[in-house]
Amino acid sequence: MDIQTNKETKSSSKKWLHLIDELGEQLATNGITHDHNDSFVVDNYQLLKKNGYLKAMIPKPLGGGGVSFKDMCEILIKIAHYCPSTALALSMHQHLLAASIWKYIHQGTGAEFLKEVVEKNLVLVSTGARDWLDSNGSMTKTAGGYLVSAKKQFASQSAIGDVLVTSMPYNDPKEGWQVLHFSVPMNSDGIQLLEDWHTLGMRGTGSQTVTLKNVLVSDNSIVMKRAKGEFPMFWNVVLTVALPLIMAPYIGIAEKAMKITLEKLKVKQHKLPHITFLLGEMYNSLTLAQVVYKDMIAIANNLDFQPDDSIGIQILARKTLVAKACKETVNKAMETVGGQSFYRIFELERLFRDVQAVGFHTLPEKQQQHFTGEFLLE
Repeated sequence: MDIQTNKETKSSSKKWLHLIDELGEQLATNGITHDHNDSFVVDNYQLLKKNGYLKAMIPKPLGGGGVSFKDMCEILIKIAHYCPSTALALSMHQHLLAASIWKYIHQGTGAEFLKEVVEKNLVLVSTGARDWLDSNGSMTKTAGGYLVSAKKQFASQSAIGDVLVTSMPYNDPKEGWQVLHFSVPMNSDGIQLLEDWHTLGMRGTGSQTVTLKNVLVSDNSIVMKRAKGEFPMFWNVVLTVALPLIMAPYIGIAEKAMKITLEKLKVKQHKLPHITFLLGEMYNSLTLAQVVYKDMIAIANNLDFQPDDSIGIQILARKTLVAKACKETVNKAMETVGGQSFYRIFELERLFRDVQAVGFHTLPEKQQQHFTGEFLLE
């Protein structure tokens, strides 16, 4: 990349980030309302769609904004400073795009899908968090495709989603148990949303359970087949592009917790002696989260990487470390500020609730440690 191109890229990145600051007050106000109502942050999504954020990362030759992977992670962090639920919901859309963009760059496939996202400003819904290697549901072969039924939980932004990107197990008569990956329009006959997203935190992500009952999926909608229960090589791509995007909102939460804590302490005339010690602990936790997160970004290398047997293991371990450090940062913020942080009117209370979700993303800590330990012994 020449100097001029590099300057133009940096300038473009600043514009996307600056616009989030301009929208910030509205994003925050809307986010508080939706958090109180247990409702999806639809107004914030309308703002982001209107300003091109849902297609920003798609390469310019396909009609997108050409925003780099690294810059999209920074955008998500910035959005989380104002509304964590909006940032997390958007990260789920972006990680599906990132996997498709990687395939477009390295395998020359998926251009038509990415163009369709641009042209229709589509919202993509993922169910991968609960599917992992075995997936769930049932598939019955029928003329020209399959009839599929399942219950898919934690389907973020399903409240306004356009396309469901999911997988299900299928017992092939010749090849045995497989997992088939496909996408299906959210308005297909047989797809319904349960009104069950009543949670401790991240209440505005619209992550209702999606149910599918005898939904027809055509043969040409199947984009990948793999052996059930086995870790496919492409999963190293999925993990490497997905987890930095999904962790970005939590980095934003931790940074906002530090900002609030400092603002509160600097105007407080009388500070107990242990406060500075707690603040130092909090700073260390935030620094750990940021440093390890930067390592995740470096591994993803703006989607310029090739998958191997260890890259997924590396990114999973770092996800666990970032998750723990973000939670510890917010915990220390609560302890440092004291009793007033327990009040809902004070923003730390919401950040504390929202950061609890970090441990449930792929893979939860103990599952990650077991998975990593098995890999190391092979």
